[in-house]
Amino acid sequence: MTDCCTDTACEINKFQARQSKMLKVVLSINLGMFLLEFVAGLMAASTALLADSLDMLGDALVYGFSLYVVSRNDMWKAVSAVIKSGIMALFGLFVLGQAAYKFLTPITPQFETVGLIGLIALTANAVCLSLLWHHRAEDVNMRSVWLCSRNDIIANTSVLLAALGVWLTNSQWPDLLVGLGIAVLFLRSAFHVFQDAAATYAAHNKSLNKISGALRSFPSS
Repeated sequence: MTDCCTDTACEINKFQARQSKMLKVVLSINLGMFLLEFVAGLMAASTALLADSLDMLGDALVYGFSLYVVSRNDMWKAVSAVIKSGIMALFGLFVLGQAAYKFLTPITPQFETVGLIGLIALTANAVCLSLLWHHRAEDVNMRSVWLCSRNDIIANTSVLLAALGVWLTNSQWPDLLVGLGIAVLFLRSAFHVFQDAAATYAAHNKSLNKISGALRSFPSS
């Protein structure tokens, strides 16, 4: 009898188990950081921190979807990626709304809080990115997850620059501009994830059409 570990199905199960374990870790990190950044963003009156906290929440939802579909076929993964792109787009639009509100009611953020929390978030996301690095090219599901984590690093670095800008200028403009930049990043990433999902769906649908055509070619009795 062939040993299970040499069987293809067993190898696939191990592969999916590794993905699931890693996704649970990054999901926990992002949920914790969302709570920390959201509260700090409200207390510090920072659009950049609020935007970054929503990015963390969006990523946590993304990782949750990814965990659900990790053992499912490419069609499920494409559907999950479409949902992720929608979440990212909604958060981008929300941050744009927040930025418009802050423009009308200007408040200078607390740069000390913004800088400290931004540094903690950057460290947390660096850990997530290192965990996801080797999985980034495995499928559309893992690629969308990796893109989210990469965006987090960019957003966190921008938050630190916002804190520095607020300190130097004593105004809300650096924080506001970074918040807008993160919103644009949300929207761009949503578009790219949707493109990947559409390509995967098209490829899967083509395969189904070929199978259906082959079945129809058999003479009916």
